[in-house]
Amino acid sequence: MASLFELVRAVKGAQLLGADVDVAHLCFDSRKAVAGSVFFAIPGTQVDGHQFLPQVYQQGCTAWVVETLPMDIPADVTYVLVPDSNEALALAAGEFYGNPSAKLNLIGITGTNGKTTSVTLLFELFKQLGHRCGLISTVQNKIQDRVIPATHTTPDALALNALLADMLADGCTHVFMEVSSHAVVQKRIHGIVFKGAIFSNITRDHLDFHETFDSYIKAKKGFFDDLPSGSFTLTNVDDKRGMVMLQNTAARKYSYGILNAADFKAKIKANVISGLQVEFDGIEIHAQLIGLFNAYNLLAIYATAILLGEDKNEVLLQLSTLKTAPGRFEQLAGPLNKMAIVDYAHTPDALENVLKTIQAIRAKQQRIITVVGCGGNRDAGKRPIMAELAATLSDVVVLTSDNPRFEDPESILDQMEAGVPSEDRIKVHRISDRREAIFQAIRTIAQPGDIVLVAGKGHETYQDIQGVKSDFDDKQVIAEAYAA
Repeated sequence: MASLFELVRAVKGAQLLGADVDVAHLCFDSRKAVAGSVFFAIPGTQVDGHQFLPQVYQQGCTAWVVETLPMDIPADVTYVLVPDSNEALALAAGEFYGNPSAKLNLIGITGTNGKTTSVTLLFELFKQLGHRCGLISTVQNKIQDRVIPATHTTPDALALNALLADMLADGCTHVFMEVSSHAVVQKRIHGIVFKGAIFSNITRDHLDFHETFDSYIKAKKGFFDDLPSGSFTLTNVDDKRGMVMLQNTAARKYSYGILNAADFKAKIKANVISGLQVEFDGIEIHAQLIGLFNAYNLLAIYATAILLGEDKNEVLLQLSTLKTAPGRFEQLAGPLNKMAIVDYAHTPDALENVLKTIQAIRAKQQRIITVVGCGGNRDAGKRPIMAELAATLSDVVVLTSDNPRFEDPESILDQMEAGVPSEDRIKVHRISDRREAIFQAIRTIAQPGDIVLVAGKGHETYQDIQGVKSDFDDKQVIAEAYAA
């Protein structure tokens, strides 16, 4: 138990009004506020936490952190007035859990594509190198072999500090986590101490939240701007905004690349269906991962391990054993020599990378059949771009639903289809039912030896329609189509 004053002492501009009180737990969900809690009133995109102050008082919670003062404050309430409730929650959560991030080798990865693959591979690599590790990712969170379901790419500040404290208590020394642009803007990682930070790449994504690409870039850059001098940064020098990310950081700066001069270099010797033949700093290895984008992921992982003091030869030996993350270029062989590939590609750049990789490794007679959709209530501007890329780089395209959420699936398909070049429309099919689309692609359209790419959902095991999440796993549906 800690006092309210101790928890918020690091918050700039905080004004404590009333008697200091002991706090048993923190919350920003009004339903969880009880006697002994401190409630953080956070203005959200949908609702404002300040409107729930009367409710939390009725539930016995008399310690509040607020950005604006309510009209009538009960006499027995202690409150802290702060400029930013999100920032205050993050700092208080760190204090409450003993600032666990400062006691861990915590590595954060940000970028549009490659985050999940990179953190997962780092987690597996460092386990194989003998360390006890934690993983925080879009797919799942893990403490060594114990799985903890993930609800966000980056947890909220309270959940994040609690999870890091659990990892520390369990003996973890290294933690690898995805850092989303939302997390930076919403101060979820404020006060977290990172040993290292990695930038993979940046392309169009999340403009429904950030509104402009410049704002999205600024959000990513904010992660590096806040790093202390004791940390290191590692950036993809081949991305045109790679060095921009490091312009204002106090951390040590390192780069990795394949095309340009960098601190850590790789050379692709072969890229085939069985994997990559890659040379790292003059030493050649065979990796089980496929594609140029995975060569970058592996290079970032190699560089991070070296910067964390691991033995170069042992790292390279273990790199050759690593397998892809769930739903990331995951290959599922079927009857009649058909091949399905499941990938999370849900941005134009990711879809283009995956399709170009398939083109590079396929046999001359193999056709590419792409099943793809776009999520509802998200950036609509990428819909025609995604369809255009799919039509240009595939032999056959099946446009279908992704997670339509509260939008009409047919309307989403209309917007996608508008991007298909006139000369490619003959190869495009529309099947809004995703299960039927996958079945048709595998059972009817694909010929022996063809490759079917099912893109957009990857590891997800649900489909979000009108606010209801129903069981839906692309891999399971593919297996059923193979067996039908």
